[in-house]
Amino acid sequence: MTDATWERVQRVLCVRLDTLGDVLMTTPAIRALKESYAHPHVTLLTSSAGAGIAALVPEIDDVMIYDAPWLKATPPRAHAGPDFTMIERVRDGRFDAAVIFTVYSQSPLPSAVFCYLAGIPLRLAHCHENPYQLLNPWVSDPEPGMRVRHEVQRQLDLVAAVGCETSDEHLSLCVPVGTTARVQRWLETAGVDASRPWLLVHPGATAPSRRYPPELFARAVQSLALEHEQQIVFTGSSRERPLVERIRDAMHAPSVSLAGALSLPELAAVIACAPLLIANNTGPVHMAAALGTPVVDLYALTNPQHTPWQVRSRVLTHDVPCKYCYKSICPHGHHDCLRGIPPEMVVQAACALLHDATPERAALEAAS
Repeated sequence: MTDATWERVQRVLCVRLDTLGDVLMTTPAIRALKESYAHPHVTLLTSSAGAGIAALVPEIDDVMIYDAPWLKATPPRAHAGPDFTMIERVRDGRFDAAVIFTVYSQSPLPSAVFCYLAGIPLRLAHCHENPYQLLNPWVSDPEPGMRVRHEVQRQLDLVAAVGCETSDEHLSLCVPVGTTARVQRWLETAGVDASRPWLLVHPGATAPSRRYPPELFARAVQSLALEHEQQIVFTGSSRERPLVERIRDAMHAPSVSLAGALSLPELAAVIACAPLLIANNTGPVHMAAALGTPVVDLYALTNPQHTPWQVRSRVLTHDVPCKYCYKSICPHGHHDCLRGIPPEMVVQAACALLHDATPERAALEAAS
């Protein structure tokens, strides 16, 4: 329900300490905050990994970077000096309210304590246990015991608890002016003929458990190149170059690699230009969803709630007894939730999205 105190909020700190894809899946909720009440100034407190995308989200007015020690990706540090310094920086921001966005496997309480110590009077979050004074209001977390929602819906429901809603629930991402033209010139120079069919392939992922095996990737894209006359363009980070080159060497067909060559805005521009993206469950999938680019998502069953949101897609999985393990490394070592997806299924999904735009047949599918 609407809280009259929240109606007077002028400065909001949105806490999302995860990575790129998590930040993007929070943007509809941030838009709801921005469109509600007095259209508050919104600052995003996020990790180094999540900060880069924030500059491309028009609903975010400012960004503060904080690699919190309660996040698994943060390297250990010897003392809490940086944390106390960050608390004071946030205190200087004189925020009226903080909205703490988490997945249901994360506790919001460390962030709630952080915001409490920074003097932020209103603190909103989902929480399983009673937080007493740390959250006001406390939204009891129904996940995963009662139900599991898509991550985007989870965050929309959170801000709805204080009366914030939006009619536009799409992910938000804006390609900077001039970036698209520059990327199109690069593609042309690399030999990509825009008048012929082409598609984008992003074979990497931060977590090894979310990576489709490179030998299967090679078979799928080779078939798309040779049998379906698709020009194949690879993207990836500089650390993913060896993976991309391994797939290119194994596919025995022409391809172009932009791995390690693109900034984040340039990657967004390439995804926006592409007729189709084939990728694992990773940040570029959510970029594609924000930009309206169809996606074949090779979805490891490490968690259920991060599938492409409101975009034409095929979600390919292989059901396994150990699904929803939340592990970055396959605990059994077999990777069957991905290894069980045949390359032929990837090809079929890609062709369906490329050649059939009808809403019924373009609906999200899970293959097992």
